[in-house]
Amino acid sequence: MEIDDVLKKYSRKIEQEMNSSPSVKINDESMSQDYFKFKKDMMPELSRYERWAKGLGNIIKISVTKKDEEKLGKYLGSAHLNVTPSEVLGLAFMSFVIVFFFGIFSGIAFWYIGGGPGRTDFPILYVFLMSVTSFFLFYYFYTMPSRLATKWRLKASSQMVPAILYTVIYMKHTSNLERAISFVAQHIEAPLALDIKKVLWDVETGKYSSVKESLDYYLEFWKDTNMEFVESFHLVESSLYEPNEGRRIQILERALRIILDGVYERMLKYTHNIKAPLTNLYMLGIVLPTLGLALLPLASALLSGMLKSSHIFVMFNIIIPFLVFYMTLQIMLTRPGGYGETSLLENNPMYPKYVSRRPYYIAFFICLPFLIIGVLPFIFQIDYLTYNVNMNLSKDSQALVGLKSDYTFSELGIGLLGEEKFFGFEKEDGRTVGPFGVGALLLSLFIPFSIVLFFSLSYSSRTKELIKSRDQTKDLEQEFNSSLFTLGNRLGDGLPAEVAFVKIASSTKGQKTEQFFRVVNTNVQSMGMSLEEAIFNPKRGAMVYYPSSLIATSMRILIESVKKGLNVAAESLMSISEYVRNIQKINERLRDLLADVVSDMKSNMTFLAPLLAGIVIGLAAMITGIISRLEFLTEMGQGDLSVAGIANIGQITQLFRLAYMIPPYFMQIAIGIYIIQIIFILTGTLVTIDAGEDKLKETFEISRNLFRGGLLYLITALLSILALASLSGVALKGIGA
Repeated sequence: MEIDDVLKKYSRKIEQEMNSSPSVKINDESMSQDYFKFKKDMMPELSRYERWAKGLGNIIKISVTKKDEEKLGKYLGSAHLNVTPSEVLGLAFMSFVIVFFFGIFSGIAFWYIGGGPGRTDFPILYVFLMSVTSFFLFYYFYTMPSRLATKWRLKASSQMVPAILYTVIYMKHTSNLERAISFVAQHIEAPLALDIKKVLWDVETGKYSSVKESLDYYLEFWKDTNMEFVESFHLVESSLYEPNEGRRIQILERALRIILDGVYERMLKYTHNIKAPLTNLYMLGIVLPTLGLALLPLASALLSGMLKSSHIFVMFNIIIPFLVFYMTLQIMLTRPGGYGETSLLENNPMYPKYVSRRPYYIAFFICLPFLIIGVLPFIFQIDYLTYNVNMNLSKDSQALVGLKSDYTFSELGIGLLGEEKFFGFEKEDGRTVGPFGVGALLLSLFIPFSIVLFFSLSYSSRTKELIKSRDQTKDLEQEFNSSLFTLGNRLGDGLPAEVAFVKIASSTKGQKTEQFFRVVNTNVQSMGMSLEEAIFNPKRGAMVYYPSSLIATSMRILIESVKKGLNVAAESLMSISEYVRNIQKINERLRDLLADVVSDMKSNMTFLAPLLAGIVIGLAAMITGIISRLEFLTEMGQGDLSVAGIANIGQITQLFRLAYMIPPYFMQIAIGIYIIQIIFILTGTLVTIDAGEDKLKETFEISRNLFRGGLLYLITALLSILALASLSGVALKGIGA
């Protein structure tokens, strides 16, 4: 201890005299500034949560039980969060307190502003929802480390196969674990790249004495979830002690085979286990709620107005979508890692177009007129714009544009529906309710149409070129795999790499890979570049025109292995060609296994659910139209007629009051927005199941599914409204004759 004290004392003194200080403090918890910068750039969501936890979580210091501290500490370490368990609990508690009391005080404030104690309609629903939201936020923030740890694990595990592949390929020609790990850290993608760099940094900062020791400590994290990844790396480590070269190569190949077989078996099991949860999700989250809509108009009338439009919006646009989202989240969190789309979106040169806000502005101005058309029933009720038919004032004293606030169908030349109002607003206890008319319901279709059009246009504009570029890159990678094998053969024949590129360009004439090899050859022959510059030059290199992680890594392996000799380079390229072909086969097989689940869910989302919802809207319009027609007949003195011998019309209209019913206008808007929400949620789920976390594909698929499902819903609703409303008009026409 005395020696350590002396060393620390004079080390500080020397540093002060030299007017310098270390940029990074070396201790058990130290990490370089590069590590923090890399983490901040690649995981902004985690950094944002850390700021919330350190800001709100430190307002009140809450002690955590030992059991919770161990559990939360494990999750925080797995998710790479620089947060303490006490801060996590403090954030959850503060979010609960803020939202809970805000809901109570704001509800009381709205009540007093609207009339205070003299009013009987205290906003109980609003206060209840805010209270439920506060409890949910407590649960959400308390369990956030668990979800972020799972998200990190799933995203990192999608890079496991490339990590083992690059390690095996590199160690085949250079049996050096430290250099192989460094090569892997440079060429795989986040977040596994961050973990691998952390393995190296722990050695550099003195936390561990060797890369093997640091790697073994890191692999402890994956023992419970990805044992095949741990076994593969242990085999790689064991190859270092194998004196026989042939057996060393066999051990390395065995390591890659273990990770491939493990991924295949886990995904195969996942495809079988996921079918039942997805079926339950569709039935409980889509079919049953949509069928229940058909009963709402009559239920609201029987309850004498207790069921309001606001209840429908809360139920179908907040509660049910949240439950569907929660169910899909649980399904996604069970997805095993080690398979999925891995290319970073930021690597594409057209990425600025994806993050641009310009498509949103263009789509907004295109969709705004349709949104205005959707709210025309309420615009027509503005007194100084139109003549209010419910007030005994002259037309000239009110109307600014010379139009009435409402018209009958006979005034519009549609005699089938007779004297029914186009918008259908009603007076009830001194207040205006509605609209109940078929015309207002038809105009309401423009509101979900404007929302569908907005997201379809903006998302499609952002992603269509990026998707096209990615598809071209994938086609190029398919061909490049065989070209790698041919290039390896040429190098094995003793041709220098520069000459081999010319030969490959000639042999691949007419293919997509031809141009890549010609660009490399032109840079070498005409520009005088080295092979590495010809491929990776940031301005004229071939990789500028072909942004592919597979091609880039293959070329890096080529450049590294050429230094060991042409035979080593040939063997490396042929090996990576074979392994990539095996990976592609496994991926295609897994997609085939998932095809049934994905196709069924997609057809339900874009066909059955919109079709069913559109028909239900038509039924609601028919029920409302029948009640409206019967009330009109009663007002005209025809209430003594009987309907099919069941009851007097007046008795029916007293039982089902139109003013107490939920207007189909609001019901259609609620169900239209609900269909849009379901498409958003289920599309994200299907993309994650099929390809892992892929924001580009998710955005593109949402634009396509919204256009298909939304358009089908609108067309079905339009046809069912017209057909069933006309049918009700024909059926009741004889009664009023």
